[in-house]
Amino acid sequence: MLPVEHNDPINARVLAISEDKIEGFVPEPFEEIATRSGVGVDIVMARIAAMLRAGTIRRVRQTLLATNLAAGALVAWKLPEDKIEAAFDWMFQRDPFSGHVVLRSTDTLSAGSDYKLWTTVKVPQGFSLQAHCELLAGKVGAERFRLMPAKGIFTLGVGHVRRKTIEPGSKADQSAKMIPVQMVDLSEHEWSVLLALKREFTPEEIRPSPWLARAKEAGLSPEEFCRVAEELNARKIIGRFSTFLEHVKPSAGGVRVTRFNALFHWSVPPGREIEAGGEVGRHHILTHCYWRDAGPEFNNVNIMAVVHGTDKRLLLDHKEAIDKHLQSSGIAVSYTNVFWGGRSEIKPSEISPQVYREWLAQQF
Repeated sequence: MLPVEHNDPINARVLAISEDKIEGFVPEPFEEIATRSGVGVDIVMARIAAMLRAGTIRRVRQTLLATNLAAGALVAWKLPEDKIEAAFDWMFQRDPFSGHVVLRSTDTLSAGSDYKLWTTVKVPQGFSLQAHCELLAGKVGAERFRLMPAKGIFTLGVGHVRRKTIEPGSKADQSAKMIPVQMVDLSEHEWSVLLALKREFTPEEIRPSPWLARAKEAGLSPEEFCRVAEELNARKIIGRFSTFLEHVKPSAGGVRVTRFNALFHWSVPPGREIEAGGEVGRHHILTHCYWRDAGPEFNNVNIMAVVHGTDKRLLLDHKEAIDKHLQSSGIAVSYTNVFWGGRSEIKPSEISPQVYREWLAQQF
């Protein structure tokens, strides 16, 4: 039986690459992981399939830059205390357009700490994000919600294994470049390729030339499928080929990848969001960094970042290092906070307009 824990030496070498280092569309992703990890391709495929079956890896898929395909936002929800858990369940189980569903808390009573349910929501083009959240609010009994769409992305890549040894203050030589959020239109032909691309892989699909079956699924030749995929990649619609670790719950063997996740908040002067996001986003520990306007409910926070780890004190040390870097860069921070993640579930947000129409019809 193959080892299936993330900290097995060979698995760790594979995961250090496969989590978030295979950028864009790659015709032979498992060969690329093998080349970059120094582990033979047959071993790479066998280990990924075994970890997927065991639940150490929760999904293997081609990610998309869905912010460019569907209107999306981070949403904070204010609910009566006795409705929070039921609202969490509804969002996770019954709304395919809610991705991350997380209960968050702060160490002290502070701005926005009464917003305890946080979700990411995307709705396909042609539909209203505001109307969708109003519908959800009615379903779960929310008192208020705050939409925080991303205006720019500075960091996006969840590599938990390689981040375990990163020291506080470790950062890139240059500031992170902001990826603007820009909606794109796709033809039906492009959608057919995209929907086949993004579907999760089963363990049986972890094999050479994995896109051959997806091309057949889309009714296209392998050459045409790859051509369209390459075009979508050039248009900045394709994200990464990734293996996503189960980082919330312990593995079957009781091993945790992470124990804490923290959402860092900073309020910087209006007009300096791109500069500040670039300085925050260059820090290697971050898995996500965005420009989002949180509004007066959260003391006008406009830069947010996410970190994961097993040591809460160490995550706060990382936060302190980022704070000091902002100060040394001459960027004033009028307010900062940390929202700690508790119960959480994660699934890819659905972005198909047809799926949305069908779901919406069932809600009334």
